[in-house]
Amino acid sequence: MNQSDLASPVMKVARVYIRVSTDEQDLQRQEAIVEGAKAAGYYVAAVYREKASGARADRPELLRMVGDLQRGEVVIAEKMDRISRLPLADAEQLVTAIRERGARLAVPGVVDLSELAETAQGVARIVLESVQDMLLRLALQMARDDYEDRRERQRQGIALAKAAGRYDGRKPNRALHARVIALREGGNSIAETARLAGCSVSQVKRIWARHTDCANNSRQYK
Repeated sequence: MNQSDLASPVMKVARVYIRVSTDEQDLQRQEAIVEGAKAAGYYVAAVYREKASGARADRPELLRMVGDLQRGEVVIAEKMDRISRLPLADAEQLVTAIRERGARLAVPGVVDLSELAETAQGVARIVLESVQDMLLRLALQMARDDYEDRRERQRQGIALAKAAGRYDGRKPNRALHARVIALREGGNSIAETARLAGCSVSQVKRIWARHTDCANNSRQYK
């Protein structure tokens, strides 16, 4: 038996990204992805859970995940729209950032040809890589189109509600506001608050600015 026979197989490493859009939605439904990855033979290095819109590029946990990626690792998500609902150019930049770390995406519904491409040569490799890019681009565009369709239906619904005198504006997310304020008052930075609260940096800034303005106004009238 030679030395190569004693070598252990290369471990498949995954990082799982779980996202919902609002604080009211539950991440629990997507937790099965973790067990599914383990059942498929992956070692799950980390799970990144986030409550933020997929149309935002500044999601703290997404950025943390990209920064943590190591060469050869796989990013696993429930669907492409969990990773991105960004405009196509921005979405492709995100995929490029993942690839530049030496990692790749594994998302149901998107055929993964990367392993075949790695073993192919010449024209065959070029064709496989081109097909893979096309499939990814299509999935990213479909996720964005679905987002735009949902927003258009929402706009239409609001317009109808206003016309009928039933629209009283969007309700503030009081649980998220309370969490952000508590974290900031506890001494956390804006970036750390965004990560812990599961929202964007811009949301933290807006909530904290509104809170401090209210506090200042309250003191003036005492």
